[in-house]
Amino acid sequence: MSAVDTGTWRRGRWVAGAAVLVTALLVRPALLPNRPGHLGSLLETFLPWLGLALPVLLPAALLRRSATAGLAVTLALLVWTVRFLPPAADGGRTGLTAVQHNVDDANPDPAGTARTLADSGADLVALEELLPERLPDYQAVLGADRPYRAVEGTVGLWSRYPLTDVRPVDLKPRALTADWRRALRATLHTGAGETAVYVVHLPSVRLGPGGYGTDRRDESARLLAAVLAAEPLPRVILLGDLNGALDDRGLAPVTRLLGENGRREFSWPRSFPLARIDHVLTRGAKVSGSRTLPPTPSDHLPVAARIDLGPPRPGRAGPVAEPNESQPGRSGRGPPRLG
Repeated sequence: MSAVDTGTWRRGRWVAGAAVLVTALLVRPALLPNRPGHLGSLLETFLPWLGLALPVLLPAALLRRSATAGLAVTLALLVWTVRFLPPAADGGRTGLTAVQHNVDDANPDPAGTARTLADSGADLVALEELLPERLPDYQAVLGADRPYRAVEGTVGLWSRYPLTDVRPVDLKPRALTADWRRALRATLHTGAGETAVYVVHLPSVRLGPGGYGTDRRDESARLLAAVLAAEPLPRVILLGDLNGALDDRGLAPVTRLLGENGRREFSWPRSFPLARIDHVLTRGAKVSGSRTLPPTPSDHLPVAARIDLGPPRPGRAGPVAEPNESQPGRSGRGPPRLG
């Protein structure tokens, strides 16, 4: 091998090292410890943005004429592409469309927001930060084609198909003393049989002097995982603002039980989306495609997903949810937060 050939492999070692570090974090972000300050969760929430290092490293590798750096950057690019640009999935023929949206408790146009969601043609619409005084506005629009409704606290669900066994789900962190009802469960009845549907709004997280504050959210995620593990129905749909990306280790108790397929378009914040924190997750069914909907006045973008329910499953009857059987409570306000 000539001296020139040897040099192309020896040059650019710092560029190659940086590319290897990016690749390692993309493949295994848990390499970054979560203490202090939950920095690991912070990285995982915004993990796709780690790819911004590659447009910087690639020209550096070319300028250095380094084969080692070029290969390392190419590998990092391939890993990023596989992780965050999965092939688009085909819509299922036996499924339904579900929309998930945190409508924002300060939303000035609930009726307009409801029309945007209704125009998607969704069979299921799940809302978070639903205030009692705004419920008639959402009901007037969503209820026109979705006669079945369940509301618990500040979360609600509208459906074209009957809902039974509606009940609240207690995910309240121990440190909270105020009224806090932000999750419900219902049994959905379709031609494919029974499906357990959960609507969930996990606690907000904040970035402050002490780091990335996820303790309350992580506690609620563990409570949610325990409920999901005990769910007797084999088919489950979860719609919710989880205040974290699915790569976030704080949500691992949930993501070990439920999954999400297809592209994950960012949903927060609306003005310049940086992360996907609104999710449609399933067990015993498959998300065969997802997208974000046009923006509403909320600080979140709505997320729509096509769900393939699979073959029919036997079920059992139960009392159907009445249009006004439960009322939402008021959600709390606080400093600026994610979710």
